[in-house]
Amino acid sequence: MDKEAGNDGLLPKASALQLALALRPPASVAERHFVPAASNAQARHWLNQTGWPDRRLLIHGADTCGKSHLLHIWAARRQARVLDAAGLDVSDLAEIAANAPLALALDHLERVTSERAVLHLLNLAREHRITVLMASRLPPNRMPIILPDLASRLRAVTLVPIMPPEDTLRFALLLRLIAERQMVVSKPILDWLMCHLPRTGDAMVEAVECLDRATLAHKKPLTIGLAREALSGLLFAEDESLS
Repeated sequence: MDKEAGNDGLLPKASALQLALALRPPASVAERHFVPAASNAQARHWLNQTGWPDRRLLIHGADTCGKSHLLHIWAARRQARVLDAAGLDVSDLAEIAANAPLALALDHLERVTSERAVLHLLNLAREHRITVLMASRLPPNRMPIILPDLASRLRAVTLVPIMPPEDTLRFALLLRLIAERQMVVSKPILDWLMCHLPRTGDAMVEAVECLDRATLAHKKPLTIGLAREALSGLLFAEDESLS
């Protein structure tokens, strides 16, 4: 087989990059990988309690704030069944009722595709005295819920916010994301990223993904110059917000 010019003969460059990205391990939701901080202290306190009002609780916060991680930690402790609101359908409820668990964890409530399924799930949980933890990017009053009965039930749920991450949590998240991708990043570059990235978990995730792609594409160690080039859109957005 002919080798592509400039290639090592194993895979075309694009295929090698796609393979490298595909082999990245998924983010861990193990309890030992969670970083406790002041911003998530209230949520951790509630999840360590029992006897929630009406046996329901909803934690909410921005993407990558740790709410799904906390939901999975709680589910593992309580041996709860984890469901995704984006894929929950009314047809799933008979099987859930037949194998009624002691606890349910419903993630990504803001992505719900079947409001009727969530409504019936909450009714089923009340009937069987099942504890329900929900996680959402938005609080119920900011979700475009159409069914009045579901909107009413969600408004009655105890809400616990997860606050924006502080610098210690942002730095821990940055280190974890870099370690998951087995990247080598020097201390000066870490400091530069902390100073120049927007102060959100989303920005950290997007930045590390961009830097990973850039180092794989250029096949050279990460420098501040390469980081500035790879993150130009993200850094520009931050500069605009400060102007």
